[in-house]
Amino acid sequence: MLTTELYNGQGLGNQLWSYVVTRALALDRGLDFGIMRREKFKGGDFMGLDFGKRVEGGSGPEGGPPSSLPRGIINYYVEKDIWHPEHHCDIRDYDPGLPAVPDNTKIEGLFQSEKYIAHRKNEIREWLRVKPAFDCRDFSAENICILNVRGGEYKGNPDLILPRKYWTDAVANMLLVNSRLKFVVITDDVKYAGNLLPEYKAFHFDIGKDYCIVKNARYLILANSSFSFFPAWTSEAVKYVIAPKYWARHNVSDGFWACAFNLYRDWLWQDRDGKLFTFEECESEYADYKVENGLEKFGDKPPSPRRSLLEKYARGILDAASKAKHRLLD
Repeated sequence: MLTTELYNGQGLGNQLWSYVVTRALALDRGLDFGIMRREKFKGGDFMGLDFGKRVEGGSGPEGGPPSSLPRGIINYYVEKDIWHPEHHCDIRDYDPGLPAVPDNTKIEGLFQSEKYIAHRKNEIREWLRVKPAFDCRDFSAENICILNVRGGEYKGNPDLILPRKYWTDAVANMLLVNSRLKFVVITDDVKYAGNLLPEYKAFHFDIGKDYCIVKNARYLILANSSFSFFPAWTSEAVKYVIAPKYWARHNVSDGFWACAFNLYRDWLWQDRDGKLFTFEECESEYADYKVENGLEKFGDKPPSPRRSLLEKYARGILDAASKAKHRLLD
């Protein structure tokens, strides 16, 4: 069996990544899977996930690492992270060790690489089907574009929060594709979005309706948030997606991605000047950047404590988990 644990501190997007990757890796290996603390899933009202086998036992603090593993689980693996020495942020990429973990392992990490799951896309679309009673197509008309604006805790990090220019440049790019488009904002922070983009109506319903609106949109302009990944990626309606180049460090990057695995196929990636790039163009650029900047020398420990509270929280979890992994496997 492969298992992972859901935490209160995770958003819906992070929980879905943990669930989907664990289930997909288990399926690839012909193993059972099970999700710990399934009652903490934040999409339970509108999704009916199959959480796999019941996982018994195991304990530890919120966010990990475990002080004891569940019954029958004898290994613990934490996805490898990589930290940029100057920008003090996580730039991890696909971890080839993750798909190779032994049976009876608890896995933890961010898991946001398409490489873990792309071959299972049709199955994942079925796993994440929204309950029919909760689906929403109120904003799925042919000439509506959804701007999925992230506010909330992002506002405290100027490296992370996307500026107005990103959104207005993306609107201009979308109008080149379809000049008849009307724009609607779906957000976790209506007050912030209203101040940022007062020319557009902003809405926040509940997490399920917001998810469904993104999933059913024809045109999408995304923030650098994991919330929007699965509704956009599994969409059967979307025609055109614009996302911020360099993802979580769109505002400051000199060519690195934070994280590297957040570069996804089929979307267009907009830089700070409003220019659009394909996946292939971004991938080629980043390959050159890694060679020119010696990315392989970057370590798995952050070189400086200068981080936001959100990053500190995530870093603390991963540092503690890494120590526990070695303790449990020794």
